[in-house]
Amino acid sequence: MEAALLQARELACWRAERLVFAGLSFEVSPGEALLLTGANGAGKSSLLRLLAGLIPAAEGTLTWEGEDCLADPAAHGARLRYIGHQDALKPALTARENLSFFARLWGGDVAAALAALELTPLADLPARVLSSGQKRRLALARLALAPARLWLLDEPSVGLDAASVERLAPLFAAHRAAGGMILAATHLPLPLPDARELRL
Repeated sequence: MEAALLQARELACWRAERLVFAGLSFEVSPGEALLLTGANGAGKSSLLRLLAGLIPAAEGTLTWEGEDCLADPAAHGARLRYIGHQDALKPALTARENLSFFARLWGGDVAAALAALELTPLADLPARVLSSGQKRRLALARLALAPARLWLLDEPSVGLDAASVERLAPLFAAHRAAGGMILAATHLPLPLPDARELRL
């Protein structure tokens, strides 16, 4: 196995004057998937937001190839894709237009991203008329645009039926085969064979 790219050491997080977690250490190497599990309120979403650079760590260090991840926030942001609880879609824009916005930021092939999540037939519908599952698939289609080494996914299967969850399998597999890494908070099984588990 390749050396770890992402290393967390003794991380602690406070939210709303409450200690969410402390003393959390782990590392992730190219091609690996790490499932974040635990009860509601255990800190899974907070950890993903911390890893994305959206909230600060109260204690500990987070490094990428031995360098402080957050010393250069723009460089850290460029190496990751964060999909949170919110789908981050503009209701008035079509599925294609929503993805085109992100493609202008990152590059990538919008048509291929739509096809990867089997959204091509819905490409010209406004996001407001899509079902919750279709909106979630559209949010996840951002992963199929330009590559990024680190995917941070917060409950990616929420709102998806079993067939839609299985559609993620080739997307996840291709990302890991190219040396990408996935950290996913989840209560449900995901198509990530050989994933390790970090219980909070």
